[in-house]
Amino acid sequence: MVCLVARSGRELQRYNPMGGRQVVGCIPYRFKNYDDGSISDELEVLVITSQKGGSGMMFPKGGWELDESEQEAASRESFEEAGVLGTVEDQLGKWNFMSKSNGIFYEGYMFPLFVTEQVDFWPERHVRRRVWMSVDEARDACRHWWMKEALDVLVARLKCLNPEDNEEEEEEEGREVEIQGYGQEQDEVLTCTPS
Repeated sequence: MVCLVARSGRELQRYNPMGGRQVVGCIPYRFKNYDDGSISDELEVLVITSQKGGSGMMFPKGGWELDESEQEAASRESFEEAGVLGTVEDQLGKWNFMSKSNGIFYEGYMFPLFVTEQVDFWPERHVRRRVWMSVDEARDACRHWWMKEALDVLVARLKCLNPEDNEEEEEEEGREVEIQGYGQEQDEVLTCTPS
């Protein structure tokens, strides 16, 4: 059973030692479905509009609360804001970004969510629009630099997991693919050498 009311309020909100909110987000993704029911290897990601309006799109994100893990928060936000369920995968990274309204640095943790179900009724369906896009379209539409960087990390990770899908790109770019953890406290680089 899934709750159709979004959490609200900041009573359970987590904060960093500097007083900035800790937020968790997800990049919901799937592989494009064709009209005949077959699935391609073309990656699609789900972006949403802001609840407050304005220009640009973003990925689902919200406050990480005291009674949940990062992964639980990521899954909850994806359902509340975008109406999707799925498997939360390993963290893409942590980014520090300035809050426009408070002038303080927030911490943003991003996770990929492999979508297994998209529902018609979800808590914020009346205040948000959701759109499946290609990676390039989403990168152009996304309004937050740190979410764009998380998207780049996801794409690089998926390329490492599926090297046979990227043979032409590898010939042009060389054999190694690097995943850089942008905006993280320590610079972690994962080098993937396809076999």
